[in-house]
Amino acid sequence: MARNKKDFLVIGLGRFGESVARSLVERGHEVLAIDLDEDLVRELSPVVTHAVQANATDENALESLGARNFDVAIVAIGDNVYANTLVTLMLKEMGLPCVISKAKSKIHGKILKKVGADRVVFPEWDMGNRLANSLLTANVQDYLGLAPNYSIMEIKAQKSWIGKTLAELNFRSRFGVNVVAILKNSDINLSPIAEDEIIEGDILVVIGHNDDLERMDGK
Repeated sequence: MARNKKDFLVIGLGRFGESVARSLVERGHEVLAIDLDEDLVRELSPVVTHAVQANATDENALESLGARNFDVAIVAIGDNVYANTLVTLMLKEMGLPCVISKAKSKIHGKILKKVGADRVVFPEWDMGNRLANSLLTANVQDYLGLAPNYSIMEIKAQKSWIGKTLAELNFRSRFGVNVVAILKNSDINLSPIAEDEIIEGDILVVIGHNDDLERMDGK
């Protein structure tokens, strides 16, 4: 169960919205899921707390469902940019403390920010960027963008690192990145120190500017 249980409103039950709703429920949160498509609502109904077929662009419908009482709303409406933007605006005008909206493009993202979205996500771009980085950098195991130009990366220990300590490798000075964890088989060292020695098979979790992370790979 979630330590800090929250009430989430998920509007739009395409692949992204469905995935978010399922993940939130798995983590112990309450979720009200809304979509116009009756089949999508029926499919998700056994999973979430409540699933309702409704037109989210109808402000009265949102009010009747108690939308203003939720902690966080995720606007995951897909192809209808107008509906996505309108719902984002209405939810913020209702006073929701946090509205996260899915954007179709950078321009759409700017519009969502203008109408009050607290956070804008680009699911397709994020996944594409993540895949591209994992393909272009041979030693990278996983990659997660944090903010413009900054990321967290899991990188497999290279031969030149094996047998050396973090102090000897001095990644911060050489590349400007920080090692925040080391994965050793099934164990995770969440507080690595300078004396920790890198062994074959280790995976380092590093954070830094994207340019520095790219320089680190392969050296």
